Amino acid sequence: MIKRELIRFMKGAGKYIVAGVWWQWAALLCQIVVVFVLAIIIQGTWQGNIRTEQILWMIAVAVAFMIAKAVCDRLSAGVSYQASEEVKLRLRGKIFEKILALGTSYRDKTSTAELLQLSVEGVEQLEIYYGRYLPQLFYSLLAPLTLFVVLSQVSLKSAAILLVCVPLIPISIVLVQKIAKKLLKKYWGVYTQLGDSFLENLQGLTTLKIYKSDGYASDKMDREAENFRKITMRVLVMQLNSISVMDIVAYAGAGAGIICALLQFSAGNLQLAEMIIIVLLAAEFFIPLRLLGSFFHIAMNGMAASDKIFAFLKTDTEKNCGTQNIEGSVDITIRNLGFAYDKDRKILDGVSMDIHSGQFVSLVGLSGSGKSTIAALIAGKFSGYEGDIKISGKDLNDISEVSLMDSIVTVGYNSFIFGGSVRENLTMAKKDASESEMISVLQKVKLWDFLQKENGLDTKITEQGSNLSGGQRQRLALARALLKDAEMYIFDEASSNIDVESEKVIMDMIKNLAKSKTVLSISHRMANAVDSDVIYVIENGKIIEKGNHLSLLKDKGRYAEIYTKQEKMCAKWENSDEKKQY
Repeated sequence: MIKRELIRFMKGAGKYIVAGVWWQWAALLCQIVVVFVLAIIIQGTWQGNIRTEQILWMIAVAVAFMIAKAVCDRLSAGVSYQASEEVKLRLRGKIFEKILALGTSYRDKTSTAELLQLSVEGVEQLEIYYGRYLPQLFYSLLAPLTLFVVLSQVSLKSAAILLVCVPLIPISIVLVQKIAKKLLKKYWGVYTQLGDSFLENLQGLTTLKIYKSDGYASDKMDREAENFRKITMRVLVMQLNSISVMDIVAYAGAGAGIICALLQFSAGNLQLAEMIIIVLLAAEFFIPLRLLGSFFHIAMNGMAASDKIFAFLKTDTEKNCGTQNIEGSVDITIRNLGFAYDKDRKILDGVSMDIHSGQFVSLVGLSGSGKSTIAALIAGKFSGYEGDIKISGKDLNDISEVSLMDSIVTVGYNSFIFGGSVRENLTMAKKDASESEMISVLQKVKLWDFLQKENGLDTKITEQGSNLSGGQRQRLALARALLKDAEMYIFDEASSNIDVESEKVIMDMIKNLAKSKTVLSISHRMANAVDSDVIYVIENGKIIEKGNHLSLLKDKGRYAEIYTKQEKMCAKWENSDEKKQY
């Protein structure tokens, strides 16, 4: 019932639990005083030996303690809220720090949908565990003992019966816990799977519509949703059954204590006030534990979520533990590089290449040859590679991710554009960028003329830049990269799947940038590599050719073969009727 790992994680915040228990206990003491006062008033009135002014005075005392109890309850709720805020801030902060530590490779460890679910709903469940369940757990132990000490002075027999019945509730909770732990673990597995499917289908909705597969995806999600409904109903049935058991135990225990008090009263062993005190306080033996039971199921759900949260927080981040910085210009040395996404599919095999500072290097090859994997490895997106990658003489694993990202910027074919404004997208690269700097990079990528007709730098951008054309999105991504002013740029198919005009603008910009920066251009189109200082040809994960454009054509190898074929296809397209219609 107590997750030690979470307690250790929240070390230092235990003051909230202590304060919560204290205020609940203080509220209980106030309630005891009120009950004693009311019992005395009732007995005195019944016996006729109490004056009116005494009744009024005792009513005033009872009201004062009722107000004090309300204040204690309010303070207890406030402390619970503070504890909840503490656990939410710490956990979400740690999750975010771990994502940053893993960098762009976090998706190798877990899915984005699962992280969202854990960060939002999982943490919310743990908030109740820490803010409500733990204080209630300790108070549930303290309250019956306090009441026993008080009521034993009134009737030891009745107090003993009530105290003996109290442990039956935690025993029932422990029995339920064994069933609940396995069930809730399965519940979270089904829940995160449904979240993954939903996010994937939402992101790929357009593609599903194009291929008329939305019906199939919908049916699949319906099956997963039905599976989630069934597991949810099993959890609810388990919770309702356990609550029924706790209610039976609580009512039976309180009833046994009350019956004992009534029998003692009828036998003349208890006075009316003493009997009333036991009747009014008997339920208080069980209410704290009964309330604990209601929190218990939410807490168990939170503990199931915490297993996944702490598993993620323990994810190995050794690839990002480097502390060295890249200083000055960037050059890269790669030797015998090997990489596989899984054991049965090796992507790179013994790749060696050099990218010297200030060079324009192109890595070309057909789709699936391993080009983008090399770019991702240089940018630190993947770990677990074989061989060596050295940047400016330092091993990639020894370089801090912050320094790596400051020195090397990657512009891919699917660079992400955020909803907001053009200004907000650009200032991500340089927070203190002036308007003139932003306008300058937009002019370089020939996007400023279009934006001037809109709202300039404050032109609104919808989610993922959906209100821009593919070419405009890519040019905005390029402008953002230029504003970063890094030492090295990697362009991974940056001119793919866009209009001809945008492709020309981007390639001209890349060639111009190569005059002052280190540039690695990755493309399946050989024509994009013509002006490179060095061209590496990769095929089936291996570098098969190296040289400049003219030397590779002269060698009449694989590069010349693909280049010639692609040029013929382009010429055919230029002269085709389809091109003219287009």
